[in-house]
Amino acid sequence: MGIFIATFIILFWLCHCAYMLVVLEWNPFSVWMWLHVALQTYLSVGLFITAHDAMHGTVSAHKRVNNILGWIACFLFAGISYKRLINNHMAHHTYPGTEQDPDYDMSQNYVKWFSRFMIRYTTFPQLVVMGGLFNLLKFISPEINIWIFWVLPSMLGALQLFTFGTYIPHRTPHTHEMEPHNARTLKKNHLYAMLTCYFFGYHHEHHASPRTPWWKLYSLK
Repeated sequence: MGIFIATFIILFWLCHCAYMLVVLEWNPFSVWMWLHVALQTYLSVGLFITAHDAMHGTVSAHKRVNNILGWIACFLFAGISYKRLINNHMAHHTYPGTEQDPDYDMSQNYVKWFSRFMIRYTTFPQLVVMGGLFNLLKFISPEINIWIFWVLPSMLGALQLFTFGTYIPHRTPHTHEMEPHNARTLKKNHLYAMLTCYFFGYHHEHHASPRTPWWKLYSLK
């Protein structure tokens, strides 16, 4: 099931991105166009959640298959280094909500925290790869389409992931209910949880059971 869901999200993202770049036309007044941008943003969040599950080894019981799908999801999302992501994320689970947590910011300032979050996961090879892909896409799509249909959904997806998967779950105050993971969880509303971050807003449950895939987290709520 994990392989099927991961493959479905990856292929859906690829096909929908191709449709937007090749078929869809830029029109700032088109509600239909912005609905497609919103869908691509949501699929981009799904890519990262897929990579996240791969880091925990829950996409496939076969380590190689698991890591290949995780690497593909990371690459498509924004050329992120899968290895760098694993190292930081494992540290996050070891020291959640503390100074040693690479995904945490003691200032609690939303803008500063998000900026630090983005800088920590950005590498020079990533910028080179994304720049190269941007220029290659110019052969099949107008530049404005690339910005709106490819770049923007990834940026909005990163913002959505940070807000519902990092900032809200781990911000202070750290209450007794959040112990020992310094992670709070959304109230029980499965539709809201799915739409915001693929059940990843059930964050205390995730830290308590990191081997549970995202599509089963609702059952732990």
